[in-house]
Parts: sequence; structure tokens; C-alpha cells
Amino acid sequence: QVQLVESGGGLVQAGGSLSLSCTSSGRTFSSYAMGWFRQAPGKEREFVAVINQSGQRTAYSDSVRGRFTISRDNAKNTAYLQINSLKPEDTAVYYCAADRTYYNGPYYLYDYWGQGTQVTVSS
Repeated sequence: QVQLVESGGGLVQAGGSLSLSCTSSGRTFSSYAMGWFRQAPGKEREFVAVINQSGQRTAYSDSVRGRFTISRDNAKNTAYLQINSLKPEDTAVYYCAADRTYYNGPYYLYDYWGQGTQVTVSS
């Protein structure tokens, strides 16, 4: 089992930045690819970014590429999402997810999920 806990969300003005963290319990963090997703009210959960187990391969959705950066520190069992140049349309609950397979794709492919952290961007 993998337990994931996100942190770092909050209220920020448009153009601002936030750094989200996702900490995993257990000793197998480095065996999992880590993804970030988000879900706005009334919308389906959407893929944001993914990083492979070693941290050397990443992918982003078109809507965040160039503004968001995913990274990980396997020694700290933590994945990160640095989000810059925030826009009101980035407002959502942000979730991290883990899977043994590197998926550049939809939420239903991932096995383990955190509880989410709210990001609200004011205009």
C-alpha cells in the first residue's frame, strides 16, 4: 500500500506561484511513477504532469507546460509540483497519484491517490 499526502495549496493572486508537495509513506516510493492531477468543480479530473521513477522523464498537459514543473526527491519520499504564472482557470483541487507504470494519461490508470489540496487563484 502507498499512502500519499499533499500539501502546499492555498489562495493566490493571478500571476503568483505555489509549490505543492506529495509525501509518501513506506519504503517503495522510488518504485512508483508520480502524477499530478486536478479537478475543478463540475469537471472531470484531468492530467497535469507525471514523472518517472528516476525523475529523468516527465510529461505535462498542454495547458500547464511551461508554467508547471514536476520533480521528486526519492530520498525524502516526496514529489513536487511547482506552479508559476497562475491563472484563475488553474483553480482546482490538486491530487497526486502513484502507479508502478509511467502513464502520461488519465486518472483511472493510477492505483494510489492522495486526498487533494485546494488551489484557488483570484483574478
